[in-house]
Order: sequence, then structure tokens, then C-alpha cells
Amino acid sequence: MSQGSEHTAVSHHASEDAAQPMDERVDNRSQRPDSDQFRAFMASSWAQPETTTTTRAEVAEFAAARRARLSRLFPGERLVIPAGAPKVRSNDTDYRFRPHSAFAHVTGMGVDHEPEAVLVMEPTEPGHGDDGSDHVATLYFHPMAGRDSDEFYADAKNGEFWVGSRPTLQQLQDEFGLPTQDLSALETAVTKDAGNAALGGLSIRLVRDVDLNMDALVDTSRINTGVDLEQSDSKDATLTEALSELRLVKDEYEIGQLRVAVDATIRGFEDIVSVLPRAIGGERGERVVEGAFFSRARLEGNDLGYDTIAASGNNATVLHWIRNNGSVKPGELILVDAGVEADSLYTADLTRTLPVDGTYTEIQRTIYQAVLDASEAAFEVAVPGNRFRDVHAAAMEVLAHRLEQWGLLPVSAEVSLSESGQHHRRWMPHGTSHHLGLDVHDCAQAKRELYLDAVIEPGMVFTIEPGLYFKEEDLAIPEQYRGIGVRIEDDVLVTEQGNENLSAALPRRPEDVEAWIQGIWNRDENVGPTEGPAA
Repeated sequence: MSQGSEHTAVSHHASEDAAQPMDERVDNRSQRPDSDQFRAFMASSWAQPETTTTTRAEVAEFAAARRARLSRLFPGERLVIPAGAPKVRSNDTDYRFRPHSAFAHVTGMGVDHEPEAVLVMEPTEPGHGDDGSDHVATLYFHPMAGRDSDEFYADAKNGEFWVGSRPTLQQLQDEFGLPTQDLSALETAVTKDAGNAALGGLSIRLVRDVDLNMDALVDTSRINTGVDLEQSDSKDATLTEALSELRLVKDEYEIGQLRVAVDATIRGFEDIVSVLPRAIGGERGERVVEGAFFSRARLEGNDLGYDTIAASGNNATVLHWIRNNGSVKPGELILVDAGVEADSLYTADLTRTLPVDGTYTEIQRTIYQAVLDASEAAFEVAVPGNRFRDVHAAAMEVLAHRLEQWGLLPVSAEVSLSESGQHHRRWMPHGTSHHLGLDVHDCAQAKRELYLDAVIEPGMVFTIEPGLYFKEEDLAIPEQYRGIGVRIEDDVLVTEQGNENLSAALPRRPEDVEAWIQGIWNRDENVGPTEGPAA
């Protein structure tokens, strides 16, 4: 073929492809038959689904109370809270779906059965809404199509043949105590009577950046009705802020689910200890540790609450080390920061720094003990009446003085602890605590005065996680410290009397950690060939 004829062929081919819309081309790999006989056969001879009674979920009454609290903050305004859509991992392959945390909190819905669902809270006469609130809530959801429809076998996004069964509108309503409607009615529900409140229109507040289609729908409505977009963005941000602050104090159901997540996470750490001997020496031993914990998270929960940090040796000095592609060597410490996310989507967040071969060296134990002492000091002040920032300050007081004792600070501990000093933060650059719940860093959109500057209250759940990180390349410290990173992290419930360490069953003292590791290894050695390790 000549160069000219080749060009003509390529151009002709491109012209033919242009006739097919780009968004349809991902289906080119499919070879689904499309005959009338096929359709008729696919729609026939299916067993009727079993009729089951849907019981009311335990979370339903708690979610209703949360919506009532939210309602009181925004009387007379329509509130739109999307679950979000699946996120693309690669081309037409999505990540496992997880709803937005604000949606999960005010509906009580976890796991994966509500992609693209939206909760709309419609304003009503004060006190005439749900549970005496100022709003009536409706869940908009795409129900499963019948097996006599093309969607059943042809729709890879919603069809039961592809994604499995989902609850019906009635089942969701019965389970969560929320009126439900088909997603096809959503556009009207969101946009009807919307407009400039000063001109008699109804104001909308939306949780933005969760569902791009909802962002576009609400923005178009605002443009068409003359609503100021900049002012609306500010109002949307206030809704997001309020939904975050709604989670600062946990209710009874949330605390119970956090206990579930913490307990599963502790079992995951036992799995980690079991595989440590197998991790040693491999090119990617950290992945062995990561994989063991992931198996536990999927076995007992929905997923990981966040990417596991499995950091051996100097990698432990990298605060967010999630590559986990390093080796694990005898004599090193391995820092593991991991949490199981329960089916309710509440997550634990624990860290332990373990001696790879079961025993801390003298310098490792010295550093570990300093971090443990800082943690204990933080626990002492994590009680009602103190401020959230006091927890961090107590931990820093211990670490700064310990660094001074070791001769590592270029100034005194007192100077370092002053605002103009902070030299000790070279080796402890992160905060000591963060709220914990549906998000591993929960309530992150709350106002500063309700978070960092807030008075600690019963029902708050947060982490205590001091650490020291001495990098191999740090020439400001003696060689014996280099390449050692230690963090100890626990999940703490504030009570009327003080606090409760939800993760207390996971050993903290160095001697207890060593005994715990040895006990697991001894147990594993005594397991018969068909018994397997204890769950």
C-alpha cells in the first residue's frame, strides 16, 4: 500500500469510528444477543423471590434523631445530601462503592446498596415534620428492575445479573424508617419552587463535590432562578460544616459500632504478628503484613478504614508510608497503623510498633518508653472539662523533656515548648489526636472552636497517637537513634468519669508487647496441620 493510500484508509477508519459516540465504545467488547427471542427467553422461567419480612434496623431511630437535630439548624430550607456515585478506578472499572459519610450518618445506611441515592429534607411548618422537626425526609433511590426487563441482564451498572440483588423501595423504607421514592422523581423534588428566598423562592443547601450530577442540577436551577452562586456556595459549605459538627459527640449506636471496629482491628494485629516470621527476609515483607490485615478487614468488616501503613526500619519515619514495598529485617521495628471499617462504615485507627524478631533492643525500648509515657500523659488530660488541644500539649511536654535528657535538643525543653521554639517537633511533626468515627479523620469540616479549641465532652471519640521519628539521614542526632520510628495509637472514648481506652486489649507496655508476640508465635507452633491459626 502506498503512503497516500494508507493515509486515506486511516482517515476513512477514523470517520467511521466518529459515528459511534465515545461513551458507547466501552461496550464494544460485549457480544450480547439482541433478538426478540433472546429477550423473551431471558424474561421467562425465573423463580419468584422469597417474601421476607424486613425488620427495622437498630440505627434507624438514631439516624432519625440526627436528622431532627440537623433540621433545627436550617428551618425553611431544602437540604440535599447525596450518597455519591461509584468512582472510576481504571477506564470502566470502579472502586467498591462507599457512600459519603454525611449521607451514611443521617440515613444510617452503610455497605454498598445505595449508589447515586439522595436524601432530600423538605421544609415544612415548624414542628410538623418528622419526629416534630421542621422537615420531612425522603430517600430517592434506583430500585432493582424486574427480571422481565432488559436492565436485568443488559445494564452492567444496575442490572441484577451484573451487580446482584438490591433492596426494594419498600424494603429500604421498612428497614430505615425513611419514605422512599424512585430516583426518577429526584429532579423535580430538588428543583421545584426553588429560587431566590427574597423573592419567595425556596432556598436549597447541597452537600457539594459528592455527586457531580447533583452539583450540576442545583447550579443550573440557581442560574435559571437568579440565585447568587457565590452566596449559595457559602450556604452549601455551612451545611457541610454542620453535618461534620453533628458527629463530634457520638450516640450509643456509634459507640457500639466503634467497639466492633476496634475489636476486629485487634484481631487483625494478631494476624500481623502471626505472619511476621514469614515476612522476614522477603523482598516485599511489608506487603505480607499489609495483606494479613486486609484479609481480616474483609472477613469481619466492609473494608479497610484507610490504607494500611506497614513500615519497617527507616520506612517507619515516613508518616504516611503506604507503599509497603520494603523488606522486613530482624532487629528492626515495624510500625503498623491500621483500622478495620465495620459494615456500618465506622472505623478503628490503631498503631503499634513491634520488634520484628520479638524483642526490643535497648535503644528501641528507650524510645518506645518515651512515646508510651507521652501517651499516658495525654490520657490523663483527655477528660471532660479540658480542651482538645490540651491532649497534644501534655504529650509534647513529655517528649520535649525526654529529648532534652538525651541531649538531642539544641535548646532547653522549656524554650522548645514555647511558641517561638518548637524544636522538638522535628521528631514529632504531627498532631497527637483527631476525632474518629465514619471517617478516620472524623468531623474534619468542623469549626476550629468546636474542634481544636473545644472543651472535651462525654461521648467524644478520638485517637491518642504520639510518636518519635528519627530518620537515617538526620545528622542532628547520634547514629544510634537513626532509622527508628515509633508511634503508639489508641482509640479513646470520653466518659462522664474520665475516659475509656477502647483498644486497651492491644498491649502497650514494651514487656507486654514482647510477651504477646511470643504467645502468638508459641500458639501458632502448636497448631495442628489441619487446624489453622485461631480466628
